[in-house]
Amino acid sequence: MTRYAKIGEAKTHLSALLADLEAGEDLVICRGATPIARVTPLVDDRDHAALCATLRGERAKQRAVTTPELLAWRHEGHAR
Repeated sequence: MTRYAKIGEAKTHLSALLADLEAGEDLVICRGATPIARVTPLVDDRDHAALCATLRGERAKQRAVTTPELLAWRHEGHAR
């Protein structure tokens, strides 16, 4: 979820906003009604590496996609 905060609110409630960031929330800081910055939580490199390894493992379990399948997907939902 993305939370929006004006500059004054961000300055006043920085600790609470940082706690929300640690919980996985994004923050957009606004000047008036105009968004000027997006703050996102940092991702731990170990978590990222583990996720990549999991995705590669799952992908390796799948069979290869054939050219006719790709062409069928390309035209899926189109009137012929």
